[in-house]
Amino acid sequence: MGHIIAVSGKGGVGKTTLCGLLIQYLCETGKKPVLAVDADANANLNEVLGVETGVTLGELREEIERAGVDPRYKIPAGITKAAYLESRLADALTEEDDYDLMVMGRSQGQGCYCFVNGIVQTQVQKLQSHYPYIVVDNEAGMEHISRGILPNMEIAILVSDCSRRGVQAAGRIAALMKELNFHPKKVGLIVNRAPGGELDKGTMEEIQKQNLDLLGVVPQDDDVYRFDCEGRPTVQLPADSPVREALKGIIEKLGI
Repeated sequence: MGHIIAVSGKGGVGKTTLCGLLIQYLCETGKKPVLAVDADANANLNEVLGVETGVTLGELREEIERAGVDPRYKIPAGITKAAYLESRLADALTEEDDYDLMVMGRSQGQGCYCFVNGIVQTQVQKLQSHYPYIVVDNEAGMEHISRGILPNMEIAILVSDCSRRGVQAAGRIAALMKELNFHPKKVGLIVNRAPGGELDKGTMEEIQKQNLDLLGVVPQDDDVYRFDCEGRPTVQLPADSPVREALKGIIEKLGI
């Protein structure tokens, strides 16, 4: 049964970047194949990993929802919507040498994401036995946690920047998991983009106030920003990148 690692946090703190590097580390240390799940409607994990994706789960929702109404979306005669969806789910898995990527994506129009969230949960449960590790890049905020999409997560990694607001958001997510009676073996905080790799007194005070277990600190690295501006995958950072080194230490501390 695959170990589920869920990565969550406030928007804009760099959780997707760390998620991509975590996936790469797992693959390079022999813990492959990994199932990478981009459970964010604003999907960009594939850009961090440097891969093109096929159909998303959100796009499959559109096919099912609009079939029979919009001529662009058709279900073959004699096949139920449920059977057609099941047959198409394999197309939503982008297969790479060391990992597979499943992208939630977004719907094209208005509508609730309950259906797509439900598919994510069902697929993770169905595929869990096929992968040693499943890494889920969650939507910014508390949406997936509140919907109980990943009740079987084993490790919950909360990501924040150095701001109090980011740490407070991580604290709220941790509190919500307790309220929902989730029982991951480990819940911890990574503070990302710290100048010089150091935290000031105010940030440390907030971490203690939120009763969060600090797993480690990842330093600010101009290369990450430069790679993003140039459209280069973050997983191509040099081997001696301080971000890589810091994350490696954190992963080893987690015992993954």
